[in-house]
Amino acid sequence: MLELIGRNKELFETDIKKFNSDLENIISKSKFLVLGGAGTIGQATTKEIFKRNPKKLHVVDISENNLVELVRDIRSSFGYISGDFKTFALDIGSIEYDFFIETDGKYDYVLNLSALKHVRSEKDPYTLMRMIDVNIFNTVKTIEQSIVKGVKKYFCVSTDKAANPVNMMGASKRIMEKFLMQKSNDICISTARFANVAYSDGSLLHGFNQRMRKNQPIVAPNDVKRYFVTPEESGQLCLMSVIYGKNRDIYFPKLNENLHLISFSEIAKKHLSKKGYQAIECKTEEEARELCRKKELTTQWPCFFSKSDTTGEKDFEEFFTENEILDMITYDNFGVIKNDYVKDEDSIKLFWNEISKMKQEKNWSKKEIIKLFHSVIPEFNYLDKGKYLDSKM
Repeated sequence: MLELIGRNKELFETDIKKFNSDLENIISKSKFLVLGGAGTIGQATTKEIFKRNPKKLHVVDISENNLVELVRDIRSSFGYISGDFKTFALDIGSIEYDFFIETDGKYDYVLNLSALKHVRSEKDPYTLMRMIDVNIFNTVKTIEQSIVKGVKKYFCVSTDKAANPVNMMGASKRIMEKFLMQKSNDICISTARFANVAYSDGSLLHGFNQRMRKNQPIVAPNDVKRYFVTPEESGQLCLMSVIYGKNRDIYFPKLNENLHLISFSEIAKKHLSKKGYQAIECKTEEEARELCRKKELTTQWPCFFSKSDTTGEKDFEEFFTENEILDMITYDNFGVIKNDYVKDEDSIKLFWNEISKMKQEKNWSKKEIIKLFHSVIPEFNYLDKGKYLDSKM
């Protein structure tokens, strides 16, 4: 996978080797709850914990099928541990989950890796409200439950898109970070901002495999460049923030010669080359579809590469803003944003009350939500182009 994303070396190798003995010691004595543990990042993080023999590891996810695969993967790769390992197919916004926490809830570390991560989730007011529910309201709920249960540390995954956000998904995670900071007086909290996780579920790169399996053309923007980490590296980033992050710390991949920008179209060509194909660049989507229908795909594969013209795409990628204080010394390949407590209760309280009112009345619009986002993040640079990823192949 590394060569497909333009690398030949694992990103966090030196840091993980340096801290591994201490990680094993801490994890073997600790109890973990992983929420959203069956997604790509969730599975990777769960495996990083499992292989270090935790005292207790419970995994919750809404996807029953993904949990089954997680268990099969873990049993096939690592076997068994002496500690308590269980999975639960639960929605963390549900009454059943609340009962689960009230019945047990005895954990040292709670990791919330659940999220609506797609920029396209903002395309309609209904999915947008669910994104707010999952990314913000469920986060606050699980923090408050952790405080009541005496949890030592709470971790929640954020995104690079929270730094100077231009889309609603990134802005929802930035608002989530603000809620985390307000709760940090009551419990130790850390988080992590990510690069794109290569071949994660639902990602464009994951879509390359799906398109080839179905004999369909590969489509990608040729003007959007991103940083990529592997699924395993995403788990390592979470683990380091969970175990070593101080209160209010935000971990991120440090930019160096091992992590560089690569375009989606470049990865598409590398992906095809590895599978023994050469990209045929078509001028339109229809031409690419037609070639797939007519042509026997043996050595060449139809592709359509074009400029990005949809809402929410950022021209460049960043993990921190110019006003954030950085620790670039402690680790070789992790950077850390250091945050002091800043009282910001009024704006997020207004946000919480207004969203709650909208849900109670079952009446809201995207325009109203955008206005509310601006009230919490005045610098939110949102531009609705009237076109979303669902309108493209």
